[in-house]
Amino acid sequence: MVPELAQMNCVTCDSESTPVTDKELSELRLQVPEWDVVEVDGVRRLRREFEFDDFTSALWFTDEVGAEADGEGHHPELATAWGRTTVVWWTYAIRGLHQNDFVMAAKTDRIYMSVG
Repeated sequence: MVPELAQMNCVTCDSESTPVTDKELSELRLQVPEWDVVEVDGVRRLRREFEFDDFTSALWFTDEVGAEADGEGHHPELATAWGRTTVVWWTYAIRGLHQNDFVMAAKTDRIYMSVG
C-alpha cells in the first residue's frame, strides 16, 4: 500500500534527481486535486490559492506552511494578502516537479483543513 502523501517526508533532491513523469504526475494529482499545474518560464509548478475570512487567518496559515516547509527542507513561494494565500511548489534543482512537491502540497492541504 502506498502511504498518503501527507504522511510522507521529503527526500534529498539535487540536480541529478528525476522530475516526475507525465504518468506519475497524473497519479500524484489524484491526491491533491485542488492544485493546478502551471508552467512559468518553462518550469512546471503546483499552485493553489487558499481563501480565508480575514488577514490574520491568512497570515497564520502562511506561517504554518512556512514552518512545515522549513522542517522538511523544501520551501515554496508564498504570497499572502487580505483573505488569501497563494502557495506554489516546485523543485528548483531540477527545474520542475518532484514527488516532494506533491508531498508538500498534501501537507499544505492538511494545514488548511485545520483552519476550519
